Amino acid sequence: MADAFDPYREALIMETNTVWPEEYDHLEPAEKRRIEGLLHADPSACAHLEYMRLHTGFCRVITVTPEDLERLHVVTS
Repeated sequence: MADAFDPYREALIMETNTVWPEEYDHLEPAEKRRIEGLLHADPSACAHLEYMRLHTGFCRVITVTPEDLERLHVVTS
């Protein structure tokens, strides 16, 4: 289940993680890194965002969705 964007948790982000569904396995690693950077630069706009509690703060987990890629104008085919 996705979380709502939370400015308090954002201030405590210690790690980030991006989950890529299998349908995007064909994308080059460099392109995935570029997209991850764009997604994590604006987490409030992401369609599926989760916060995982860590001992030292939180980990932001973004699951890539077609809506995110459309918003970023990324062509995946």
